[in-house]
Amino acid sequence: MSFLSATPHRPTVTEREARQVAEAAREQDWRKPSFAKELFLGRFRLDLIHPHPLPPDEAVQRGEEFLAKLRDFCETKIDSARIEREARIPDEVVDGLKELGALGMKIDTKYGGLGLTQVYYNKALALVGSASPAIGALLSAHQSIGVPQPLKIFGTKEQKDTFLPRCARTDISAFLLTEPDVGSDPARLATTAVPDGDDYVLDGVKLWTTNGVVADLLVVMARVPKSEGHKGGITAFVVEAGSDGITVEHRNAFMGLRGLENGVTRFHQVRVPAANRIGPEGAGLKIALTTLNTGRLSLPAMCVGAGKWCLKIAREWSAAREQWGKPVAFHEAVGAKISFIAATTFALEAVVDLSSQMADEDRNDIRIEAALAKLYGSEMACLMADELVQIRGGRGFETAASLKARGERAVPAEQILRDLRINRIFEGSTEIMHLLIAREAVDAHLSVAGDLIDPDKSLSDKAKAGANAGVFYAKWLPKLVAGPGQLPRSYGEFQHGIDLSPHLRYVERSARKLARSTFYAMSRWQGRMETKQGFLGRIVDIGAELFAMSAACVRAELLRTEGEHGREAYQLADAFCRQSRIRVDELFGRLWTNTDELDRRVVKNVLSGTYTWLEEGVVDPSGDGPWIADATPGPAQRENVRRPIR
Repeated sequence: MSFLSATPHRPTVTEREARQVAEAAREQDWRKPSFAKELFLGRFRLDLIHPHPLPPDEAVQRGEEFLAKLRDFCETKIDSARIEREARIPDEVVDGLKELGALGMKIDTKYGGLGLTQVYYNKALALVGSASPAIGALLSAHQSIGVPQPLKIFGTKEQKDTFLPRCARTDISAFLLTEPDVGSDPARLATTAVPDGDDYVLDGVKLWTTNGVVADLLVVMARVPKSEGHKGGITAFVVEAGSDGITVEHRNAFMGLRGLENGVTRFHQVRVPAANRIGPEGAGLKIALTTLNTGRLSLPAMCVGAGKWCLKIAREWSAAREQWGKPVAFHEAVGAKISFIAATTFALEAVVDLSSQMADEDRNDIRIEAALAKLYGSEMACLMADELVQIRGGRGFETAASLKARGERAVPAEQILRDLRINRIFEGSTEIMHLLIAREAVDAHLSVAGDLIDPDKSLSDKAKAGANAGVFYAKWLPKLVAGPGQLPRSYGEFQHGIDLSPHLRYVERSARKLARSTFYAMSRWQGRMETKQGFLGRIVDIGAELFAMSAACVRAELLRTEGEHGREAYQLADAFCRQSRIRVDELFGRLWTNTDELDRRVVKNVLSGTYTWLEEGVVDPSGDGPWIADATPGPAQRENVRRPIR
């Protein structure tokens, strides 16, 4: 059980209370089917994703027309090397994006936006992100988690009429949740919004505010104290970035995304009209999580663009570079890396396109699919970029500017590795995504048997839960014994020269095995299940691979029926599935054979100082200062470095 220091501006919470806050913010109901949810329950519902859903012709035409304009802009107006060199996106580039309508890609046309579908929004992000990842991050933060998306879902008519036209053409927005000592544990949120007449008064400090340095509008999460007439709780507000009392105290610099306008923002006695509150008091976290259900798809979309670029460079370089009498691509050690990049890029695009199209159709609940796409995309893109650096050898480690200076092609391989690294942390770190997805994956079990392992429940509640669980598992467990994956002719429609049906049968069998493994673990650990983060992470990683295999096969069949690279798509899907199956088999083995318990003992010894002798023989160049900056509310003591682009 962990406690915070009891200071006036920071709430003191226990671990259990923190979990309760996060649980209350979850979307509790499943009103629509979910392919991924069914997969974790051992039910391979191929009918939910096959035949592959398709966008309407009008959406395709509108999307393709914009992509053509955006491609021309990227090729003629964006100088990625300059952004990297100057660590800033030129104002004229941002102005050009505004004129193009890129700020309003996802905003309805009635508000002045382009009204693109999720599919084409993601294609646009992949394109512009390949030209400059910093620009991709700016557009994504503005539209995926900034003001437009939460207002689209939760805003009033007046709020939409007021803010969406601005966001579509002129105003950049940012999302402010994280604080110096508050990341994925929102129960400790310290920024306050105190009711005062028709206003709220905001005080606090926000960290890592992407777009915050140049933003015109902010979505701010703040805690409203409970009082008479006020429910209180974490609440979302639209805030004018130029309001009195707002100071951007610092523009952060990072190992990658050097053009990112990310800062530290202080609020001191900032008055915000009650009309700018999004939703009711206490609904802030639910709004944030719901916004991210589709908002998370923007990151894997840009990872797809990165994979495509890595494949292009790997192909061109490994054909030109010769060693021992032949191109390096034909040496098996290098060829395996190229095959991995090609197959993984195909699968990742399949995952993103499928999830995006399901989001557009709105027939399925895609909260798990989007989370899996973010998790899988961010991890695999980093691996692909790392492999590209290895393929390029010393040139992969050398900067593009240095390569150019000595007369070679300025290939920014090391830059893309640095730029992609943040995606494993942005919008939910890999570790948090594991826990978030695992919670959704075991939701059906907790719904029927959760009271059995809840120490706060009475004996009568536990008895009732036991009866309900008995009924549920009596029906569910027998269905995990056998299925279509054991029938040699199942999924025969995926056999066209290259046979993908064995991979789908493998997915079906593995889904049932995954569900059985989850049930065994819950039976074994019960209330301690939430502490088994290593096990839960592997469960989620298996589910991610199974989802990617399914999407890859479905996409290959779609391309075959459309006559576009069908045979080649089948080859790539087959290669990916074979690679993925090796990873899945390893993950299943590590569910029960691992070093988790030993690791826990080692960690305790590390933190207790038992191994400090191992740290001898080095010097620490870190410098002085606190581990976490002071975030005490109060007036700003630093210059305001806010830089609105007008």
